[in-house]
Amino acid sequence: MCALPLFLPCAAGVEALLEEEVLRILPTAQVHAGRGGVALDGDPQDVMTLNLECRLAQRVLAEVAEGPYRDEHDLYELARGVDWQQWITPEHTLRVDTTAHRSPLRSLNFAALRIKDAVCDQLREATGTRPSVDTRHPDLPLLLHVAEERASLYVDTSGEPLFKRGWREDKGDAPLKETLAAAMLAAAGWRGTPEAGGALHDPCCGSGTIAIEAAQIACGIAPGLKRRFAFERLLPFADAEMRAQWQRLKSHAQSRIHASAVTIHASDVSFRMVDFARRNAQRAGVEQAIQFNGGDALERPAPTLPATLPGTLMINPPYGERIEVAGKARAPAHDEDDNKALVADFFPRLSAHWKRAYTQHPAGWTAWVLSPDMKLPGAMRLKESKRVPMWNGPIECRLFRFDLVAGSAR
Repeated sequence: MCALPLFLPCAAGVEALLEEEVLRILPTAQVHAGRGGVALDGDPQDVMTLNLECRLAQRVLAEVAEGPYRDEHDLYELARGVDWQQWITPEHTLRVDTTAHRSPLRSLNFAALRIKDAVCDQLREATGTRPSVDTRHPDLPLLLHVAEERASLYVDTSGEPLFKRGWREDKGDAPLKETLAAAMLAAAGWRGTPEAGGALHDPCCGSGTIAIEAAQIACGIAPGLKRRFAFERLLPFADAEMRAQWQRLKSHAQSRIHASAVTIHASDVSFRMVDFARRNAQRAGVEQAIQFNGGDALERPAPTLPATLPGTLMINPPYGERIEVAGKARAPAHDEDDNKALVADFFPRLSAHWKRAYTQHPAGWTAWVLSPDMKLPGAMRLKESKRVPMWNGPIECRLFRFDLVAGSAR
């Protein structure tokens, strides 16, 4: 496999952050951020490195065909133009997924079927045998994207999406995706050092996603070190030289792991969720880097830090859309109106607590809050110093920054 066009999709609003991350991973790459992701040309080693090291991308897609189309026959011919014997044998399995943007096609399922037919027909003509379809764990995951006039066909080298790091087994009602937690940290400029973000505290940690992502960053742990990828089963990566290179990449990533230079704190009003977070952190290899506690975010005191070490509060609080607000001071909601009242009450009381507990630290605290409420700063009676557009799944949000220093409260 020679160099191919690669596309790394990401959540809306994360494109510029992903471009910066890819350039840190591959400093000599020509990277172009666009709508919904970044593009670059890459070889097999780049594919392996990006899957192993990238925190913000959803997948690493290798484009194998692109061109104009009018109907499903054109898509069949587009896929027939790829030499699939370079990717799989008849003993491999495949699956075709589709996405569309203003496509005139009536059935995306039929379009996917024609791509599958093209792969199977070519291999049957060449070998006498055709591969099978596996909708759950295919060896060759393919993604067809059809726009208004042009189509692109990709090999998904990641397989399962990259937010599945391999450590989350215990989760709550509305877990934050690991890629979004990493995007929040990247947008805040938090790098896990005293100079870039300082200590970190998530007072609504849930199953621990933000704290665990932060601890892995602070400890230099590559996000893909504990999982497998689809490319490991594909022919371009199957010879002895490529397998040895993959082992070298993982060994180098393992050798970079070190102790965190900053403290990371995680707490939650639910002791059950704190237990989930602790178990997830243990599987992620960062249990020793995080201090876990139970406690209401409206009452728990700020962590004690050295006078010269700044602190970062990072919080994905309940929205009232995906999960109810809880807390010692208020009873749980019993209907939608009650929960809206809890949400409306929670944020003013949270900011009041922050003004009391976090504004006295000499080096200062910076709070980052992810919320779909564009009027959140007014509700919290705080003036934001920055707001970053970010999507949490289908929910359009803003990541608000508040500087908690003495005299900052409005």
